[in-house]
Amino acid sequence: MQDRQFRWYGVITLFVIVAISYVDRINIAVLITDPAFLGHMGIAATDRVSQGLLATAFMVGYGVSAFVLTPFCAALFGVRKSLIMGLILWGVVTFVTPWFTGYGMLLASRILLGVSEGPLFSLASSYIKAHYEDHENGKPNSFVNMGTGLGLAVGYPFVGYLLATYAWDTSFHVLGLMNIILGIPLVIAFVRMPASYVNQAKPRSFGEAMAKVAGIARGALHTRHLVLITVLTAAVLSYLWGGSNWLPAYLKEARGFSLREMGWLASLPQYATVLAVLLGGVIIDKIERLHVPFIFMGASVGVALSVLLAISAQDRYVAAYSLIAANFCWGLMSPAIPSTVQYCSRPEHVASAFGVVNGTGSLVAGFMPAFMGAVIGALSGGAGTPGGSAAGFFAGFAMLIGTQVVVFICGLILWLRERHAPQPGMTATAA
Repeated sequence: MQDRQFRWYGVITLFVIVAISYVDRINIAVLITDPAFLGHMGIAATDRVSQGLLATAFMVGYGVSAFVLTPFCAALFGVRKSLIMGLILWGVVTFVTPWFTGYGMLLASRILLGVSEGPLFSLASSYIKAHYEDHENGKPNSFVNMGTGLGLAVGYPFVGYLLATYAWDTSFHVLGLMNIILGIPLVIAFVRMPASYVNQAKPRSFGEAMAKVAGIARGALHTRHLVLITVLTAAVLSYLWGGSNWLPAYLKEARGFSLREMGWLASLPQYATVLAVLLGGVIIDKIERLHVPFIFMGASVGVALSVLLAISAQDRYVAAYSLIAANFCWGLMSPAIPSTVQYCSRPEHVASAFGVVNGTGSLVAGFMPAFMGAVIGALSGGAGTPGGSAAGFFAGFAMLIGTQVVVFICGLILWLRERHAPQPGMTATAA
């Protein structure tokens, strides 16, 4: 019983680390509204493409790392050591970023930050697979994924407060120290894998290590419905990264909210995400496994309709509240992704399988902020025109509706395929 209780301490630790990592990620989304930061980095205030590419650079590093480094983490270092090394690296990168000058150096730092954070969700998924059965993994998955919403909810006003109170570089220093001082002690104290994982034989040579890594990677590629789940994940993450990176600028420039209002309004959709992720995890554990794809289908419709209302509403508060509803619907399907990967893959391949899904999905989704930036910049009016940028932002956010069409179709196909699939635990051939 004590072991069953202790495993939740590891889940809570992973929740905290995910939350911190998401504050790191959206730091730039707030800073691009600050002229001093843009001037230091050599970015024009009207250059939406360059601003969007900062998020894309992070996601490229993140996606490649999740895909390539995760098998090495799983085979050679394990969950605990990999988390500690990642926290050290991304804490240092965040802390020293203000010392870089120029747009190219800033892009490089975002790529490196993405590389260091890439294996995080895969390692979390491996921890949950090791400690929880398929019929009880909904709540721990939802709890870890709640860190996504909480990090964004706390991050927007927190970074906004630091920006309004201190110089822009303070946020980098504070977040860098948080990663190391808070994250590492929690991992050392509470993230422990079962004895069957810890006692596995370690590679005795470089060749044996590479063979083990290759075996895990090959096994991951035999995960059932791998391609379908990856496409679905890319569409789900495209909404998250497109919406979250342009939300502060949308509220401030397209809807006319002040910097202070922008901070707390941008946080409200994220609190809705936190609540919905928890609810989604409870639903997953209550319904039959075959019905989980319905969560993707129903939630995607809710997201699409809410975003449509947000960009068509005349009242700015109605628009803001509609985005809260959109994030709530998005949060419902968030824990269903790792739960589905864990269901469709073997225990020893979970980390790498989720690395493939999350890494590839993140690579594709990482271009959404840049695409949205290009649309926003192309369709915005003159900088001096009242509401001149509103049309560009409305068109950019309309792209998020298309991502939900893809989610709905993938959810429908997944349900049709699973209807006649053998009931699990065993891996079938790749989709």
